[in-house]
Parts: sequence; C-alpha cells; structure tokens
Amino acid sequence: MNQNEFVTIIQPFKDKMFRLAKRLLVSTEEAEDATQEVLVKLWNKNQELKQFNSIEAMAMTITKNYCLDQLKSKRASNLKIVHNNYTDREAGLQQRIEDQDTLSWVEKIINELPEQQKIIIQMRDIENCEFEEIATILEMNETAVRVALSRARKTIREKITNTHHYGLAKN
Repeated sequence: MNQNEFVTIIQPFKDKMFRLAKRLLVSTEEAEDATQEVLVKLWNKNQELKQFNSIEAMAMTITKNYCLDQLKSKRASNLKIVHNNYTDREAGLQQRIEDQDTLSWVEKIINELPEQQKIIIQMRDIENCEFEEIATILEMNETAVRVALSRARKTIREKITNTHHYGLAKN
C-alpha cells in the first residue's frame, strides 16, 4: 500500500481518533501526539491493513489502548472526561446558568463512573458510535456494551435527580 492509499483509507476517521484521544487524555497536545503515534503504528502495519474487516475499529482500538497506556504511565488516578459541546443559544441567562450547573454535575458524575462505562458513554452518546463498533473496539459483546451503557445512564440520571430534588449531591 502506498502513501496515497493509506491517507485515503485513514482520512475518514482520523478526526474521530483525535476526539477519542482528547476525551481520554484531556490535553489537546497529548491527543495530537497520541493520534500521530497511532497513525505511525498503522503505517508500520500498512501491508496488513487490508486483512482487517474494519480498519476504523482497529484504529480506534489502538487509539484507546495507547491513551489508556499513557494515562497509566503518567497519571493513573487523573482520568477525566470533559464535555463542552453543549450550548443553547436561545436560552435565557437563568436557563444557561442552570444548564451549565447541570452539565458540570453530569461531568462530575461521569468522572466517577468506572473507566469502561466512561468510554462507552463517550463513544455512544458523544461520538454516536454504533453498538457493534463499540463492542469491537472494547472487545466486548454488544449485550455487555448495552448493559454497561444502561447502568452508566441510570447512575447519571439517579445522581442528577437526587441533586435537583435535594439541592445537594449524595456521594
């Protein structure tokens, strides 16, 4: 496979790899480095790529594993998922403040989830990945992915409900 073929194959999901890396590593610079490292790894395997059913799934798996390795080696206890894609241009000031508060609570709750559930929430609810793709990347079966997603959403929903009903979060 030559360089042009490689770029043509990788280009459609390169940004998705970056977003996953950024979500896991938080830092834009670290995410860019991770994406570059994964691209180098893929290039080194370029002769074998056509054997795989889904090069994208393999690339996402390599990205996830690389980022998790980076987190373990540098700052194992500091995994953070940040969600700043939410904006509501038509809401009033009060609504925007409430939305920001809720979003910060959701972020806090997501950060408290088990690592696997964080990744599944990221991939399904933020990246809009299909269950089959998530299952392939995480090396799980689809049912397990659905169950983990359901549990993560339930935890988030319950904690947010408790926060709004009582004004204080229960830890």
